[in-house]
Amino acid sequence: MKGRVEVYCGQGKGKTSSALGHCIKAAGQGKQVIIVQFLKGKDTEEISFIRRLEPEIQLFSFEKYEQHYMDLTPEQKKEQEHFIGNGLCYTKKVIDTRQCDVLVLDEVLGLLDLGLLSEEELVALVAERDEELEVIMTGRRLPDSLKDWVDDIYCINAIKES
Repeated sequence: MKGRVEVYCGQGKGKTSSALGHCIKAAGQGKQVIIVQFLKGKDTEEISFIRRLEPEIQLFSFEKYEQHYMDLTPEQKKEQEHFIGNGLCYTKKVIDTRQCDVLVLDEVLGLLDLGLLSEEELVALVAERDEELEVIMTGRRLPDSLKDWVDDIYCINAIKES
C-alpha cells in the first residue's frame, strides 16, 4: 500500500492526540512508528506515556527547555533553534534510511509559522520519502501552497470551549 501524507491542523486541541491514535493503530498492525516533536517543550506526562509504547512507537523530542518555544527568552530561542535544526536533520535521516513505516512530525507546521523552516524545505523533506512511508504532520495552520502535497487534511477546531 502506498504511503500517504496526512495533516492534522486547526486552532482546536487534539491534533497530537489524533496523530497518536493513528500511531497506536499502526503499531497494532505491526508497523514501526517514529514521532519527532517540535516546539512542545518538555511535557513530561505526555512523553512518559508515549515512552511506555516503545519499541513499536518511538518518540524523539529535541527540546532543551521545559517551556514552549514562544515562552522562551530571545537567547533561549536562539539556542532552541539549534536543537530544532538537529531534529530536522534527524527527520531527514529517518526518511533517507527508511527507519519506520509511519513518521509523525508533531508541530512541524508551527516551524513554518515561525520562519524556522520554509515551505520549500518541508516539501523537499516529504518528497524524499519512500512511497511506502506514511507521514503525519501537525500544527495550527497548513499553508495553501502545501495542500497539493498532502493526501488528507483534518481540521480540528473547537465549536465550544469552557
